[in-house]
Amino acid sequence: MTTVKDILNQKQSSLWSVHPKASILDALKIMSRRDVGALPVVDEMGLVGIVTERDFIHVIAKLEQCEIDRKIDRYMDKDVITVSLETTLEDCMAIMANKHVRHLPVMDKKEIIGLISYGDVIRALVARAEKQESVS
Repeated sequence: MTTVKDILNQKQSSLWSVHPKASILDALKIMSRRDVGALPVVDEMGLVGIVTERDFIHVIAKLEQCEIDRKIDRYMDKDVITVSLETTLEDCMAIMANKHVRHLPVMDKKEIIGLISYGDVIRALVARAEKQESVS
């Protein structure tokens, strides 16, 4: 079984995060610079939320204006769904489909150690299928 640990080993990317008191503009700059679609929101206590590109779209549409100086903690999703290193690809797909999320923070005990996306899971599933085909 392929697990989240396998994805993180293949991904070899840095984990970017934002503080809950950072502004929307701060988060957007990080997301743009690092070419990521979501950021875990982390304070001194650890993971406290997550913000995604879609969150910002919804904020702007709701307010009918772009208040980029507003703080992240007002808009982050505080009910973060996380996975562990042992979570399987199939379980990740089920979580993402059932909970309508595209990003899953990876936790080791109470520490965030990574972030996987829907694209990461799909790429891993395709690679596994191709590997199985070549063996057949």
